[in-house]
Amino acid sequence: MNKQEFTCSECGQQIAVNESMREAILNNGCPVCAAEASETDFGQ
Repeated sequence: MNKQEFTCSECGQQIAVNESMREAILNNGCPVCAAEASETDFGQ
């Protein structure tokens, strides 16, 4: 399973995510503050 790190550009929250969580964040925004997320918010 490919793990990535999501870092919210608004609240700074960092979350380790898998592919399904990544898709959910891209569709729904940050799970902490609901800010819109983009591809650039994800890294290895």
